[in-house]
Amino acid sequence: MLESFHGKKSDVTSALRGLSGLAEKVGAKSLAARIEVDLVQKLEADRFHLVVVGEFNHGKTTFVNALLGASILPVGVTPTTAVIHHLEHADSPRAELVYANGDRAPLPFEEVKTFAVGGSHGDDGREVKHLEVGYPAELLRERIVLVDTPGVNDLSLQRADITYSYIPRSDAVLFLLDAGQPLKESERVFLQEKLLAQSRDKILFVVTKRDIWSDDERDEALRYIQRELGKLVRTPMVFPVSAQQALEGHPDQSGMPELLAHLTRFLAEERGRILLDNALGEGLEAGKLLRRGVDARRRAVAMSTEELTRRIDLIEKDLAGQSRTIDERRAGIREEVAAVRAWVRRDLDRFCDDAVRQLPAMIDAATTEELKLHLGPFLEKTVTEWAQAETTEIAGALEALAEKTIALVRDDAHDVAKRVGEALGGDVRAPNVEVDTFGYDVGVFALFTIGLGVMLSNALLGGLLTLAAPVLAVYVKEKVEVETRKKAKELAPAALRETAARVGPKLDEMIQEFAKRLDAWVVTAGEELHREVIEVLEAARAERGETQPAAETALATCEAELEVLSSLQAQLEGLRSALWTPSNGESTHKPTRPTEPNAPGGTA
Repeated sequence: MLESFHGKKSDVTSALRGLSGLAEKVGAKSLAARIEVDLVQKLEADRFHLVVVGEFNHGKTTFVNALLGASILPVGVTPTTAVIHHLEHADSPRAELVYANGDRAPLPFEEVKTFAVGGSHGDDGREVKHLEVGYPAELLRERIVLVDTPGVNDLSLQRADITYSYIPRSDAVLFLLDAGQPLKESERVFLQEKLLAQSRDKILFVVTKRDIWSDDERDEALRYIQRELGKLVRTPMVFPVSAQQALEGHPDQSGMPELLAHLTRFLAEERGRILLDNALGEGLEAGKLLRRGVDARRRAVAMSTEELTRRIDLIEKDLAGQSRTIDERRAGIREEVAAVRAWVRRDLDRFCDDAVRQLPAMIDAATTEELKLHLGPFLEKTVTEWAQAETTEIAGALEALAEKTIALVRDDAHDVAKRVGEALGGDVRAPNVEVDTFGYDVGVFALFTIGLGVMLSNALLGGLLTLAAPVLAVYVKEKVEVETRKKAKELAPAALRETAARVGPKLDEMIQEFAKRLDAWVVTAGEELHREVIEVLEAARAERGETQPAAETALATCEAELEVLSSLQAQLEGLRSALWTPSNGESTHKPTRPTEPNAPGGTA
């Protein structure tokens, strides 16, 4: 299945590269560069990310080793010494330490097994964010990146980057259960509170150590697991495996081939199809814009050099006038974003004041043992619940701003097309300005499929809690256990205050980054038709300076270019249509905004 997907991806990139080459030939250099960089290169670089999640002692790392086909990672690490592993394909084994500040340092591959056991810091004491491991495993050859995470029973807020950063960005989550104690209460809580809201449609459940079951026990245990998971997830996909049997050379007994077959089909159909559809949709929009350029080039054939220069001047003047409209749109963005930033600051201050005010009474009412057990989780829950509500509200406001801006720019584009058409001496239709085009340009995956608000909320939440984690962990998890109730009253409010001091600027930075991308998109979308027509006309004028082709020859060239463009557009349309046509020939609909997961093997 993945081989088939990569074949389709190759066909898509080939067609897009043909479109880029034609744009270059016509003289639409900016459009050609955008197709090559934003579509072709992004597609070629894209990979599937699988995140493996599970509690300690569930055979998680043994399972990852079985996926790799060899014992690469250390087995038996403890919660305090575990480190995240990124595993990707390499022609020969290699390893690198990736530090929290982004620096990298090579690690001898033979030390991979002992590094995690020794702790999560390098020789110089700097914090290691993750260990990047390259290995020539067949699974990884299919452009898959495996992320092996520490156990979820050690997540708390120290591991918030896994819950709120890795998982939302993953293409599939493999959630591991233990055959000896399937679906413990702690796992139910983690699934309900932290995983299902972000990844309900991409979780595969893997029951490890299935070799400990007899046949009768296996049937009974699987019925229990399916029944209990069914209370949380509709049609849960459950795969019992024995990683140890797979590593010992008994794949037929291990259950691993069945899991891998489903996994590859899921990635190719559920995730890969949307990826390719996005790129094809962008390519088709670029083709429509390019057709306007070829049409402008054909109109230029009948013009003298002087007339051509006059038309270019007219369009450039119109572009200068259009900049005023663009400035109005940008000013509107700045004004609304400033309002969002202001109420977010107020909300954070109120939250912190209210939480700190409630802490003393809660601490007085609790025993020392209860403080040790529950104060940390209480603070985590308090911060998380506020962050979830706040980021959802922020995301909704930014999504509304984006949609309003897109609608205004779309209206502007129709006016621009009319004026540019008049300058060229004929009708020029406006380029489409679609929501999914904006989504691609700002780097938000599949906006038309999952909603900008969902992605923004997850991204904001991940950034907040990852930042807050070290503060709450230091003040609460480590110190309250050995300090008095009086000290708890000092430390817990201090932790919340310091968390707020870190979270506030981070939220502000994220909102401003979104505004920056939206602002850049407004400029690009507002000027795109102007700039493409100007570039094409200037290229036509430059050609006349070198050689003066006969009008018949120039027109024939334009007609040939239109034929090539029509062929490329038909190819892109055909590839896009084929994505949503199953092997039985019956058309299936593209997804809109999913609510519940589909049955296995269906479309996303």
